[in-house]
Amino acid sequence: MTKQEKEKHKEKFEKALNEFVKELKTYVSTDTGEWTVKGFIDIYKNIYTISSDTKIVSKILEIHIFPEILQFAEKYGYKIILAEHQNWYPDLTIIDKDNSDAKFALDLKTTFRRNSKTAGFTLGSHGAYFKERDKSKNIQFPYNQYLGHYCLGIVYTREDFEDDLADTEVYQVQELQEEYGENNDPIKDREVTNVANLKSITSVIKDFDFFAVEKWKIASDRRGSGNTANIGSINDIKDLKAGNGVFSKLGEEWFDEYWVNYGSATMIKDGKTVKVSSIWDFLEFKGRTDLFSKVVSKGAKRKRKDQE
Repeated sequence: MTKQEKEKHKEKFEKALNEFVKELKTYVSTDTGEWTVKGFIDIYKNIYTISSDTKIVSKILEIHIFPEILQFAEKYGYKIILAEHQNWYPDLTIIDKDNSDAKFALDLKTTFRRNSKTAGFTLGSHGAYFKERDKSKNIQFPYNQYLGHYCLGIVYTREDFEDDLADTEVYQVQELQEEYGENNDPIKDREVTNVANLKSITSVIKDFDFFAVEKWKIASDRRGSGNTANIGSINDIKDLKAGNGVFSKLGEEWFDEYWVNYGSATMIKDGKTVKVSSIWDFLEFKGRTDLFSKVVSKGAKRKRKDQE
């Protein structure tokens, strides 16, 4: 596939993905911005409200929007392959039905607002499959077979609950009780509500923001979490939605080279060997301090004093 053909496929995919993202907010939230998912229902007609634990919310959100993702693929002529194993990359491989070489990686990333302006998440590994791009370890297809690597980001506000589990409530739906009769309900003390009042149950999250962008455009030069080999995102919500990351003006090649070498490239400073762990160090290491002006410094590590 020629470079021009690749760009044409990417342009088509990005246009479709951005149109899809515009519709998601209406799908998952009420007119007042609350999540439309209220809880789980069991065979005894009990509804259990959801904990606001991020792992639980993230998984349910993914399940909630998955039917819409399938419709998106059908509408725009793509097929979807799910990751064969839980820890494989990406979450979804999206392939053009008319050209199997037009593959796109899509990861679903959910996070809550730390305040009104910031949020953040990891953008996948910078380890084995990222470095050895023709190999298929822990990845659905080799990294270099994808025309682009995208993030579908979901940012939300959590309701304030002091104790997630203690605040889980149980309701019974009156209409179901009337239609299907009494069961031997092991849970005796619970509030009874009706279908019309389900929206009065407090949603655990609200005020959604959705965006879709190539990962390199929202990457920082920091690791995403602890000691794991994950790429971190920038944290400003406006910049996430605009694709205004550390490398967004430098370009994808600098993003790739920086993260392929992260933690392994070294340089001599003040007579000592130090690991290159910031974009400033890396550009200095490469002899390209002339590119300092192209770094979006807002999301980057701070310069050392001698780099000012």
